[in-house]
Amino acid sequence: MRAIEAFVEALPRGTIREATAESETRWGHAQITTERLRSMKHIRNFCIIAHIDHGKSTLADRLLGFTGAVTERESKAQLLDSMDLERERGITIKSHAIQMEYTHEGEEYILNLIDTPGHVDFSYEVSRSIAACEGALLIVDAAQSIQAQTISNLYLALENDLEIIPVLNKVDLPSANPEEVTDDIVDLLGCDPEEVIPASAKTGLGIQEILTAIIERIPHPKGDVDAPLQALIFDSVYNPFRGVETYFKVLNGKIGKRQKIKFIATDKSYFADEVGTLNLTQTPKQEILAGDVGYLITGIKEAKEVKVGDTITDFENPTQEAIAGFEDVKPMVFAGIYPVDTEDYEELRSSMEKLQLNDASLVWQPESSAALGFGFRCGFLGMLHMEIIQERLEREFNMTVITTVPNVSYHAFTRKHPDKPIIVNNPTDLPDPSGLDRVEEPYIKATIITKSDFVGNVMSLCIEKRGMITHQTYLTTDRVELTFDMPLAEIVFDFYDRLKTVSKGYASFDYNPIGMRASKLVRVDILLNAQPVDALSALIHADNAHYIGKKMCEKLKELIPRQQFDIPIQAAIGAKVIARETTKALRKDVTAKCYGGDISRKRKLLEKQKKGKKRMRQVGNVEIPQEAFMAVLKLND
Repeated sequence: MRAIEAFVEALPRGTIREATAESETRWGHAQITTERLRSMKHIRNFCIIAHIDHGKSTLADRLLGFTGAVTERESKAQLLDSMDLERERGITIKSHAIQMEYTHEGEEYILNLIDTPGHVDFSYEVSRSIAACEGALLIVDAAQSIQAQTISNLYLALENDLEIIPVLNKVDLPSANPEEVTDDIVDLLGCDPEEVIPASAKTGLGIQEILTAIIERIPHPKGDVDAPLQALIFDSVYNPFRGVETYFKVLNGKIGKRQKIKFIATDKSYFADEVGTLNLTQTPKQEILAGDVGYLITGIKEAKEVKVGDTITDFENPTQEAIAGFEDVKPMVFAGIYPVDTEDYEELRSSMEKLQLNDASLVWQPESSAALGFGFRCGFLGMLHMEIIQERLEREFNMTVITTVPNVSYHAFTRKHPDKPIIVNNPTDLPDPSGLDRVEEPYIKATIITKSDFVGNVMSLCIEKRGMITHQTYLTTDRVELTFDMPLAEIVFDFYDRLKTVSKGYASFDYNPIGMRASKLVRVDILLNAQPVDALSALIHADNAHYIGKKMCEKLKELIPRQQFDIPIQAAIGAKVIARETTKALRKDVTAKCYGGDISRKRKLLEKQKKGKKRMRQVGNVEIPQEAFMAVLKLND
C-alpha cells in the first residue's frame, strides 16, 4: 500500500496524482454539504401566537422544562419574560427567542422557539417573529374560546405561509368546554378535529404531542449553505458593556466569528466579534449556518446603525438582493414626551434611540412646545404601548418625563390647495380655520367578540363613540362577532377600559385601519390665566366639543394647585370661549392685625392686597402637574 502511495507521489502533476487529490477534495466537500443539509433538516423554527392571557408564556416554560433547556433550579414562571414590567402585569411585551434540543425517534433536533405578545398594541412584535419562522403554535383557551386577537394573529401567520398547529390549552379548567371550542377551531382553520392537540400548560398534559407535531408537521428551513450570506435582522437590544446585540435568522450562507460583514440598508461594514445561539444564556459558536437563529455582537455603539428588517451579508461576497423586510410601522397614537428638566433633553434623545433599538414600533421626531420646551413627538401603536414606553424610560434609563395628551394623525386640506393634504400630528399644526376646506381623520374597522348578553351594552358604547355597525355574526348561540367602522380618535382614550366594564371583561377587541374620512372637527384650546397651553390642545368632533371642553375645565380645576391669585381656566374654539372654571386664590387675612379703629383702615389694606394680587396674576406662572396632561383620558371618572 505504501509503495502505491509512493508511486502516486512520484507521478508528474496533471496525471493520476492530481485526479486523486481532486476526488478526495470533492468527497470532502460532499461530506460537508451532506452534513449541513442533514443539520438543516433537523432545525425547526416556530413561534407561539394567541390572544392575551391564553397561556403562551406558561406553555413556553413547560416546553423548556420538558426538553431540558432549563434546569429545575433555573425554572420559574414567565421564564422568558425578562422585564420587571412583564412580570408585574403578567403580560408579554417583547418577543423572546430561545433554542431547545430534543431527541425524536433517535434523532436530535434543534427547536428555535419565539414567544410573542398577545395584546393588540404589540402586533408589530408578532409580525417580526413570524418573519423568522416556518410554523406557529396557535393557542386557544378552552374556557374562553377564539378571541379577536387570535384571529388577527392567525391571519398574520397565514400571510407568511406558516404551518399552523392548533393547541387547545387549559382543558383541565372546570369551566373548559373542549368539544365546542374544538369545533370553533375546526371552523376557523378548516382542519380535522384530530389535528387539534388538547393540552394543559399548567399540568403538562399534551406537551409530548406538541413537540412531536412541531417536528412532524412544521417544515424545516430551506436555504443554501454555500450561497452568499443572507440573514434577516428580526430584533436587537442595547447592552451598555458590549454595544448593540443583533438577533438574526440566516436564510442562505453562513456567518462565522471574525467574518467581515455588511448591513445592506445602512451600507456599513463590521467584523463579527461574536456569534452564537440564543439559549437561556447566550452560547458563543464558531459559525451559524443557514436555517438557524442566532445573535451577533459587532461592538456597534450607535443605536441608529442597526435597523430591524435589514439584511446582513458578507463583505467580500455580498448577496445581490436584500430580503424583503417588514412593512414600515404605522403608528396609531401620537403624544409628546418632554423631559421635566430641559437640561436632560440630550440624555432623553440618547435613551429614546436605545429604546427604539429594542422596540422598533416606536417612532419619534424632535419638537418644541411653548409650555414645555424641547421634547419629542412620538408615535405609538396604542395606549398600552404608550404607557409601557413611558414606564420603561423611567425604569431603564432613570428619565422623568411629561407625556402630553395623546391624539391621532389628521389630514387637513386648505381652500387654496384642496387636493394637497397637510399632515397634522399635533393639534397646534392645524391651519387657520378661516382658510380650511376640510379635515379628514383616520377610521378603523373594529372587531369585537363578546357574549350575546352584552351585545346591547357594546353597541351603545360604540354608537356613543361615533361608530357605525357594519356586520353582526353569531359564532355560536352565545358568542357574537360585531364589526364597526369607527374613528380611531374615539378609541384612543378610554374605549378599551369601558368596553371591559360594559362586557364584564368578556369582550375581546381588535382593529385594522381602513383609511381617512372627512369629519367635522374643531380645535379646542385650553387657556390658563389667559395663556394658551399648547400641550393641552385637542382636535375634537364639533358635536362633542362643548361637553369635552366643560369636562376638561372641571378636571383641571381639581388638579391645578391653588395660588395666591385666582386662576381662570377656559376652553376656547378660536376666539370663542365655550367653558370656564376658576381656581380660587388662597386667602391671606391681611386685616387680622387691625382690631378696633376705623373701617377705612381695613379697606386701605384690602385695596393694597388687591393691587398686589393683580400684579402677581400678570407675572405669575401656573405650574401644571403631570396628571393635568392626562386628565382628558379620565373625563368619565
